[in-house]
Amino acid sequence: MTGPRSYDDPCGIARALDRVGERWALLVVRELVLGPKRFTDLKAGLAHASPNVLSQRLRELEDAGVVARRQLPPPAAAAVYELTPWGRELEPVLLALGRWGSRATPVPRGDLSVDALMIALETTFDGAAADGLKAHLALRLGADRFSLSVARRQLRVARADPTDADATLETDAATLRRLVFGGVELARARRAGDVTVTGDEALAARVLALFRRPTPAAG
Repeated sequence: MTGPRSYDDPCGIARALDRVGERWALLVVRELVLGPKRFTDLKAGLAHASPNVLSQRLRELEDAGVVARRQLPPPAAAAVYELTPWGRELEPVLLALGRWGSRATPVPRGDLSVDALMIALETTFDGAAADGLKAHLALRLGADRFSLSVARRQLRVARADPTDADATLETDAATLRRLVFGGVELARARRAGDVTVTGDEALAARVLALFRRPTPAAG
């Protein structure tokens, strides 16, 4: 089996693409930015990647020093993949690429993975609109748990299940996407039974309004 193709170019951009430029490679990194995952979790987030292709990309990313495989101790006794310290340095690159790509049209149909949605929140956050706001939300999206903290015009997203949040939203990724980017009001979604809100609903609604759809790029 042949290895990944190389540009054979000493430029840093070319050397970066030698390691993460293959199809699905950067999306694997995207799925690991917020923490380790099992192979089955990665496959769920990258539904259109075949198991064989995903396995190959993981091997290549391991060989490149971007991803590491680790065995969890009992009782889990499962293998997980995680970014290496060098791999974690790709996070600001991914965020910048996400901001740039979010202006591309048309937008493909289909769902965002949960982790892709969390990154979309980071890339569309309007810090100016959050001036003076301090808030802490817990998001429960099926089996996934996230913490959203807003302070000093900045957003911090973490994979966690906080117990001290100002408000907790329980829903699914598709509904959250509609709440943030689709113009659906939180109170309306709650009345329809699409989301459960515990805590300060008004504050939660204010946080959900802090994300802006990017202006399409002129082509």
